[in-house]
Amino acid sequence: MEPNDPTNNDRPWQAHPSAIIDAGACIGPGTRIWHFCHIMSGAQIGADCVLGQNVFVADGVRLGRGCKVQNNVSLYTGVFCEDEVFIGPSAVFTNVINPRAAIVRRDEFRPTYVERGATLGANCTVVCGVRIGQYAFVGAGAVVTDDVPAFALVLGVPARPVGWMSAAGYRLHFDAWGRAVCPTGTEYRLHEGRVEPLEQSSSGT
Repeated sequence: MEPNDPTNNDRPWQAHPSAIIDAGACIGPGTRIWHFCHIMSGAQIGADCVLGQNVFVADGVRLGRGCKVQNNVSLYTGVFCEDEVFIGPSAVFTNVINPRAAIVRRDEFRPTYVERGATLGANCTVVCGVRIGQYAFVGAGAVVTDDVPAFALVLGVPARPVGWMSAAGYRLHFDAWGRAVCPTGTEYRLHEGRVEPLEQSSSGT
């Protein structure tokens, strides 16, 4: 069967009748695609994703499992998202650093990588050629022009680091020893400008 055939597995993907799904698009089980979306041939969308109204996914784009793409987002060739990425409404991606209408630059596309669990806020802009680290948090309206470290909170135009966020989406406040505890109970360590979660001890020990 074709990879975009909704009867291809026990948990089919679903698309609103107004959505356009080109032949050759690969869509994972349990994914839901809403009104007026366009998924091009060669796009790869993982299982259990949600694409809101008026989302465009170009050839060569990859979305991992459990991604949520809100209304009015265009994902252009060169955008790669790992699992559980959240992309807020009207977020903007680019794939050419110096576009001109009269000059074809399809061989100059710069890739953009969004690592697992990252959040891109509403109306933010991501200039191509950057990597957004795992569980990073880009605030609404920010303009990302450089790489964003894992777990970093970035705000502004251009976006600049202002703090750190947990994997659960809570602000982290580190003590003098570089440790912070998320409200979920997970501990984090800040060392040499990098944040990482600490393994929790087993209960009862």
